[in-house]
Amino acid sequence: MRIALCNEVVAGLGFREQARLAAGLGYAGLEVAPFTLDAEAPHRLPASRRAELRRIAEGEGAPITSLHWLLVAPTGLSITSGDPALRTRTLDVVQRLIGLAADLGATLLVHGSPKQRQVEADGDAVRAEEVMAKAGAWAAQHGLTYCLEALDSRQTNWATTVVEAIAIVERINLPSLKTMLDVSAAGNGEAEPVEALLRRYVPSGWIAHVHLNDRNRRGPGQGDDRFGPVLRALHDTGYRGFCAVEPFDYHPDGPTCAARAIGYLSGLMEPA
Repeated sequence: MRIALCNEVVAGLGFREQARLAAGLGYAGLEVAPFTLDAEAPHRLPASRRAELRRIAEGEGAPITSLHWLLVAPTGLSITSGDPALRTRTLDVVQRLIGLAADLGATLLVHGSPKQRQVEADGDAVRAEEVMAKAGAWAAQHGLTYCLEALDSRQTNWATTVVEAIAIVERINLPSLKTMLDVSAAGNGEAEPVEALLRRYVPSGWIAHVHLNDRNRRGPGQGDDRFGPVLRALHDTGYRGFCAVEPFDYHPDGPTCAARAIGYLSGLMEPA
């Protein structure tokens, strides 16, 4: 099991410094939020910049493993909207971000983006599922995995549990389309403990990624959640993917939060 750092945690640093810090702290890579690379149009980054970012990350010892927060920029996107022009624009961004992920050396994309997937009218959920099917097909063309992230009902009203997310990707039934588990979202929205969900669903093959964060939205080790059972469940079920540290409240600051999280998790993973 390998631990990556979500780069927005240290977005106040330049990209080279982000990668250098992550590697120095012991992270195996960076999970990148595209809006940190370009606040307006990350899907249109030129090929030269993509190659440069990949070179920097790999050279500093923290290769880019995955992308997340996909639809924050450009603004106004939606996978549920029935507006044809907006739908075309959103699909174009999704397709281009998958190409960006491939160019950066990532193997996986996480589709969370709760504000861009609200179901408000008849047909919205169907349209969202159609986007997932297209994203899965585009990801397959690049040899990537596209993950629908289950997010609790305080964030969105579509795919709010792991069971719901699995049902969606199971219906679409593409090898490149999976789901994943966010510990904070699961802790705030699921009826079962996180470790029980992992023990049940990791063996199914549908869960391809994990976000590590506390229900209080801080990093692992900065709240009441205990991650020993979570890591044991991943180990016992033979999970071989990445886990990414993804706090939202950087206490007392991003670099310190990142350092504390990897220290805490590394201690838990040390053999007795």
